[in-house]
Amino acid sequence: MNINRRIVFRWLKIIIILYCGIGIALYYLQRKFLFHPEKLDPDHVYSFKGLFEEVKLPVNKEDTLCLIKFFPQGNYRKGVVVYYHGNRDNVERYATYASNFTKHGYEVWMPDYPGFGKSTGELTEKKLYAQAYLVQQMAAAKYHSDSIVIYGKSLGTGIAAYAASASKCQRLILETPYYSIPDLFSRYAWIYPTRYMSEFEIPTGQFLSDVTEPVTIFHGDDDEVIPYRCAAKLTENLKASDQFITIKDGRHNNLPGHDRYKAALDSLLKL
Repeated sequence: MNINRRIVFRWLKIIIILYCGIGIALYYLQRKFLFHPEKLDPDHVYSFKGLFEEVKLPVNKEDTLCLIKFFPQGNYRKGVVVYYHGNRDNVERYATYASNFTKHGYEVWMPDYPGFGKSTGELTEKKLYAQAYLVQQMAAAKYHSDSIVIYGKSLGTGIAAYAASASKCQRLILETPYYSIPDLFSRYAWIYPTRYMSEFEIPTGQFLSDVTEPVTIFHGDDDEVIPYRCAAKLTENLKASDQFITIKDGRHNNLPGHDRYKAALDSLLKL
């Protein structure tokens, strides 16, 4: 009996040590899991297709926000789509999506987050909000709110939701969103108190509750990065007139290739 008890206690000790060790590793490595930036040299030359302009905005002595503006052909401007991209690389990874909007006469403004591309400074949640607000102020200085569309993809959906809650726009469109960062982490590390461990909150659901403009959400039912149920939880925060569009067999990065996504997005941008 004593031998069995010692064996049980020994295994409990090993399990507790492993649990604590993995938890500590998750806490200190969470930025590595959440953000995958690729920095670019200040003299890097972009080679995007179509018309574009690089804009560098000194935020303070340490931080510079780099934003790329993509332009439609001709002189007609229907408005602007402010596009908050995902957690990988920089604007170069997402520039290909600009044509989904420029073909409808919209400018597309894509800011890089601190530490992504040519944007500099330490990445914090406070800075993500502050710089998004700055970009929205720039958009409002050029376009009426009825001509401003806010779009978020993956990580950028939370930033886009914040922007729409803090400024006026025509509508908010979210592609593969999450309820919050702790909620997303809990889908992977369910045995840990992620609510208290997460350095970033980005409460998309909370922001959506404060958005008065129309909201459309796209999410694939086969998303391997942000589980469908994590996005579906956002329906609690939507208005009766808002849309949650499920893309059958849609994964995290292939929604723009699905006919239903294309048709719905084109319909929204024609309004």
